[in-house]
Amino acid sequence: MNRVFVSGGAGVIGMELIPKLCALGVTVLVADLKPRPAAFPSAVLYRQGDLNSMSQLEFDAFAPELFIHLAATFERSTETYEFWHENFRHNVQLSHHLMTLAKDCPAITRVVFASSYLIYQPALYQFPSAREAAVSLLETDPVSPRNLTGTAKLSHEIELGFLEQFRSAQFSSVCARIFRGYGRGSRDVISRWVRSLLDGDPVKVYRPEGLFDYVYAADSAEGLLRLAQSDCTGIVNLGTGHARRVSEVVDLLSQHFPGMEVDYCESDIPFEASQADTSLLEDATGWKPEFEIETAIPLIIEYERDKRTSPDIITTAKPPKVLLTSASRKVPLIRALQQAARAIHPAGSVVAGDMEPSSLSFHVADECWSMPRLGGNVVDILLERCCVLGITAILPSRDGELMFWARNSERFRQSGIEVMVSDRASLQRCLDKLAFSEFGTSQSLPIIPSSLSVKDLHGERFVVKERFGAGSRAIGIDLDRTQAIDYATNLEAPIYQPYVSGREISIDAWLNRSGSVKGLVLRWRDLVVKGESQITTTFRSANYEAQAAAVLSALKLTGHVMLQAIIDGEGTLNIIECNARFGGASTASIAVGLDSLRWSLLEAAGARIDDYPFMRTDTEVRQVRLPADTYLYGSDI
Repeated sequence: MNRVFVSGGAGVIGMELIPKLCALGVTVLVADLKPRPAAFPSAVLYRQGDLNSMSQLEFDAFAPELFIHLAATFERSTETYEFWHENFRHNVQLSHHLMTLAKDCPAITRVVFASSYLIYQPALYQFPSAREAAVSLLETDPVSPRNLTGTAKLSHEIELGFLEQFRSAQFSSVCARIFRGYGRGSRDVISRWVRSLLDGDPVKVYRPEGLFDYVYAADSAEGLLRLAQSDCTGIVNLGTGHARRVSEVVDLLSQHFPGMEVDYCESDIPFEASQADTSLLEDATGWKPEFEIETAIPLIIEYERDKRTSPDIITTAKPPKVLLTSASRKVPLIRALQQAARAIHPAGSVVAGDMEPSSLSFHVADECWSMPRLGGNVVDILLERCCVLGITAILPSRDGELMFWARNSERFRQSGIEVMVSDRASLQRCLDKLAFSEFGTSQSLPIIPSSLSVKDLHGERFVVKERFGAGSRAIGIDLDRTQAIDYATNLEAPIYQPYVSGREISIDAWLNRSGSVKGLVLRWRDLVVKGESQITTTFRSANYEAQAAAVLSALKLTGHVMLQAIIDGEGTLNIIECNARFGGASTASIAVGLDSLRWSLLEAAGARIDDYPFMRTDTEVRQVRLPADTYLYGSDI
């Protein structure tokens, strides 16, 4: 298997598994809510964000042959009331969603699911009094999950069993019921005790007589990898097969922390006495776990000590809160931004900002702000309000405001707010259509020439437009010389261009802060209404893509930009103008892999953007932009 997708790969097991996969020379895509761990090899592809937002096109673009599903959320022994929603989204819904993608991916041949022994019936291994020996649980023992996490794991096991009935010729699956996991950087009780002892705090111990099958994360990772390489299917226990008492863990810690304080607490929880029957695991893989608590606990202590001097092992993602300015009627953009923000963090949100208090976008954004008119004397007001709202990034969406935000972006950056806008010089070149065309001529780029006088242009038919502002505003098309000169008298700052007959296209692209093109998508403008595509269809052309990339690189813009162009009757690319912002129909390009809004938010948060590759789908998309009704109920009215 050459391509492996690992969900939840930045967790405690994933941190052990990913280096093992890389050592095999396979291409690995890791996805997790956390930012990319600094310890990951550079060859690892990384997707930070909520995998509930992953699309079929995105999954198929990577085309994994092996899918290892680690992603899950859990709480400690007692689950809280608030865990109800979290468990559904990140356990039940996520597992179902990812297998919906995987089952229809032609490349997939093997699925490995990290399940849990919590599925087994508690009466088998929990007792009212302490036990002398642990119960060895078999894969065939009765099941009755003891909490929501176990219920979610069992549900997905059943789903995989269901799919085996229909997809066994395409892929096989195995579910590893992992026992009492612990490891470096974990939330397990052993790691929590180590952190408390390093802080000089006592450890609280409940039921020291309890017997658990403690399986170290490195062993869990090795077991999952060996199961992936085997032909075993169905349910397999993954544990050491040898239970250890809680008191043994405490005694071992006391050897490393002489004089440690232990609070033995009263509890009414049952006494556990469980361990894995590992016969099936050993038969399937010819292997059994190697770590005992005596060898693993020193590694955890070393890790926790090192983390205090090197805290960048894993950092915590902050929920993005994005202000979209000039939000107006840009409902699709609001929703695309919400999806991008929540793909990075489930609590990500979007604030719609506009001068008009009755803007339609206010009804779909997470928050709204009736902003003052932009100008030099309102910067302090804007900055103060952004700080109050907790804004982390600003996305300007109108040509007329781009220069304002570019001039003041550093003020906002000093307050921890990134304005996603190009620099002033690059913007000025695009906002001035005459300067844009003159730049194209000087650089031998395929940009349609412009002039202040129609006499300077060759040909018989012309286009007349405003030099500044939206290109579709007050434009005269396919005029003769006399008509063009007459039409120009109605414009404030007219420029002339030769008329080029052909088929209109848009080119969406995203460039990083150094001005390098990360990816671009070509779109036919099938139906244009008031300058915007109402129907648009993506397509591929290596020639046009290369020419567009050369133009964009020369312009030295950043973030999402959009070129407008015409393909003439001879198949020649003729670029009309460049909008240094997100376009009205640019969401179509997101659908085929140009994840520009998410990249912008990640870059604004300081992520290493090269870790997030552009994976263009093979499938093309036609976008039809239709009005849709939105209903508000009760307290939302």
